[in-house]
Order: sequence, then structure tokens, then C-alpha cells
Amino acid sequence: MVEVRRKNNENAESMLRRFTRKWQESGIGIQARKRRFYEKEATRRERKLHALYRTARRKEYEMLYKLGKLEEEHFRKGKIYQRRPIKQVNR
Repeated sequence: MVEVRRKNNENAESMLRRFTRKWQESGIGIQARKRRFYEKEATRRERKLHALYRTARRKEYEMLYKLGKLEEEHFRKGKIYQRRPIKQVNR
């Protein structure tokens, strides 16, 4: 527990500033955040796997686009949307 006592002729703002500094140094806020937003290890692993899958798929689409096997690419905020394969014409 963090405790701060008021010094002589100290206003509330400076006392609050000292309290906040001591509170941050003690690490209480970080521990509270970890408990409040606890995430299971399995969930973290799933999130990482999904991210790896997305990056692999994006690289595959970029390679296909460079090879000319996809029509034009559509980007919106860094994400890939609606890339359609080029239709093969039988002659």
C-alpha cells in the first residue's frame, strides 16, 4: 500500500503528484491492469497463430499478384480485400 503524508505548506496538487509517482514506482497499477484484463495463455497463442496465418496469406496473394495470376488489388487501411483470380479463357 502506498502512503503519502502532507508536508508543511504543501498544496494538494503536489501531494497528489508525489502519491502518483510512488504508486507508479510500486507497480500496483501494472498488477491491477494484468488482473483486470487477464488473458488465458491459449487465447494469446490463438491470436498469434491467426496473425501468422494472415501474414502468410497476404504474402501468398502478393506473390500471385506479381506473377499476374490475380486481377487488381484492393487495399483499405493496410488490409487486403476482394482479389479475384483471372478467368482462364479456353481457345
